[in-house]
Order: sequence, then C-alpha cells, then structure tokens
Amino acid sequence: MKNVLVISVHPDDETLGAGGTLLKHKDLGDKIFWLNVTGIHEEQGFTKGDINYRNTILDKVAKAYEFDDVIDLNLPTMTLDTYPQKELVEKISNVIKTIKPSILYIPFKDDVHTDHQVVFKACWSASKSFRYPFIKRVLMMETISETDFAVPTQSSWFIPNVFVDITDYMDKKIEIIKIYEKELGMHPFPRNVDNIKALATYRGSMCNARYAESFMLLKEVI
Repeated sequence: MKNVLVISVHPDDETLGAGGTLLKHKDLGDKIFWLNVTGIHEEQGFTKGDINYRNTILDKVAKAYEFDDVIDLNLPTMTLDTYPQKELVEKISNVIKTIKPSILYIPFKDDVHTDHQVVFKACWSASKSFRYPFIKRVLMMETISETDFAVPTQSSWFIPNVFVDITDYMDKKIEIIKIYEKELGMHPFPRNVDNIKALATYRGSMCNARYAESFMLLKEVI
C-alpha cells in the first residue's frame, strides 16, 4: 500500500490530470490524498452563493474518489504570484510531512496559468529528497486547457514518458468531471467531455490502451 498525494492548483485539475490514475490507485489498495491550493473569496467579488457552491462541489468530488483525506488551502485564486513563495512552500511542506506520500502528482511546470507555475515551483521545492526521503516518485500532470497552451518550444513542451492505462476508469472519470459542470463548455472550448475523451484516446494510442493518462516523470527512487 502506498500513500499517493495529488496537488491541484484549482479544483478540477486533479480530475483532468490524474482522475483515472487516482481511481486506479484506490482500486489497488493505495491511500489517496488531495491537496487543493486555491479558493474563491468575497473580497475578490465572489458571492456567498458562489463560495457555498464551490464547497459543495469539492465535497461531492471528494466522496466520488473516496479520498482518505482532503486538504484545502483556500488561497485566493489568480493571485498566487503575489503570495510569498516561502509561505506557500511551508504550507505544502506541512501537508507532505503529515501525509508522507511515496507518490506525488503535481502541475506541469509550464502550464500557461501563472497560479500553476507558482505551485509547481513550490511543490518542487517541497519535495527535496534529503528532507522527505519517503517520496519515491514525482510526476507532472497534463491538465487540458493549461498544459496544451504552454509556449510551444522544446524546453517548455509537455513530453510524456509515463502512461497509465485508465480504460476501466474512464467512465468514472467522466462522471466526476461532470460534477464540475460550470467549468465545462462546448467544443472548441478545451475543457469539454469530448476533448477529455479525445486526449485519453490519443494517449492510449501511445501505450496500447483504449484510454490513458500521461505524465512527465521528474524523479524516481528505486
């Protein structure tokens, strides 16, 4: 049994990037944990209704995955580039110390959203082997509508080298992403069910599976 931690910048990143993989981990008997970084606040112009709706969605998603624990930092969304990096590293480090994950799923370093870039840097800093020797694998997720809009240069392009067959979990992944109905749109908007299935089909074709999720392996200790 392994402890698995997925770190989402915004709710839905965990499902877009690693939903099927998390369900597979759970099926294999691993403990799965979810750390979500951002939230919405009245000071940003959101209503109490918006906030209550967001919290309801998080609860539904957590129950759908049967996470062993959910940690919500609830930092103001779209402002992380103004948040002290040292404090963000400390917050993520504290979660890692508590959960002691052996597998860590984090955002791609060049996702177009600034929040994603800031969280990646904090995650990478918070996963140093000499501080957290229990971390054995660190993988970056592919998050549709963020990763695919990275600057198209060799140094910043998502080049997967780990694939997870999620054929048996694709239907459940789609069920869960539909909980985030307000985050989905119609094609050609990137976050829609057809595109999510298309990406999983394409990644599956790269590893002889019907559907797959792909990752970039940053570190593995054997």
